[in-house]
Amino acid sequence: MSDDIQHRISAEGADPLLFAGVNEGNLQELQRTLGVRISFRGDAVTVSGTAEQVERAAPVVQGLLDLARIGEPVTPDDVYRLAADTPTGEALTAGDGKIVLPGLRRAISPKTQGQRDYLQAIANHDIVVGIGPAGTGKTYLAVAKAVEALARKRVKRIILARPAVEAGESLGFLPGDLQAKVDPYLRPLYDALEDMMPHDRVQRALETRTIEIAPLAYMRGRTLADAFIILDEAQNATGAQMKMFLTRLGVNSKTVVTGDKTQIDLPRREESGLVQVERVLPGIEGIAFCYLHETDVVRHRLVREIIRAYAEDQSG
Repeated sequence: MSDDIQHRISAEGADPLLFAGVNEGNLQELQRTLGVRISFRGDAVTVSGTAEQVERAAPVVQGLLDLARIGEPVTPDDVYRLAADTPTGEALTAGDGKIVLPGLRRAISPKTQGQRDYLQAIANHDIVVGIGPAGTGKTYLAVAKAVEALARKRVKRIILARPAVEAGESLGFLPGDLQAKVDPYLRPLYDALEDMMPHDRVQRALETRTIEIAPLAYMRGRTLADAFIILDEAQNATGAQMKMFLTRLGVNSKTVVTGDKTQIDLPRREESGLVQVERVLPGIEGIAFCYLHETDVVRHRLVREIIRAYAEDQSG
């Protein structure tokens, strides 16, 4: 068409296979979602379409190239998410806030503005409360920051805690020894760690207690200094447990609390320590609250749509 324009974007340093995707699926999604034509030749990507289409597509293409430059796998879901999240003319720089871990062949990067704000809050505050739905990276990014702090010797150990079971950590009825009882509840934390460290290094750190993964009840009576401490699934901690946990904080320590208020399994919602700290702690210097939303979901695009559908149903 005569009113179409072309815009060239440098792709220098970007892995062309990561950018284009399997069978050029990312390029096809760009064209389908944004209505532009994409040409990838040499060290440049050419975006063609109307002025309005190109203005919207250019920052999305730039964000995908940034991901490909740091070795992040790029999928059609990333295209969809960036297209939904990127304001016209504003590039989302994927490298902002990236976490580079020893022995990991790729950097871990925030993929949405909400995730970037969350990582920035962790860097700048001693206590951060991250609240949001499943799939927004609350726990994963917190564990990445903990591993980074340990690798850079900013802390001497990592402590990861979870309420072991929904109703007050009643483990007695479960089969097996204590470790067998709690492992299923702590498995997501092991999985996050092993995505960031070689398996043998994780095992050594667990044996030497450089990394400790334990039920929340194990925190009672301890003072945790020189540590990066994460409380996951905090919506299922009672108010008393939450106060106990937060008051464990020692010198040169950082705490991240993560939870999803739509997933409270306690008998009464008002007993949730996560709901309580939202009411009690805002305004205290050194404590930050970060809210992630369905727009920050980085799992399959359908996860975002499912979360939105349930939220609309509950508000209806």
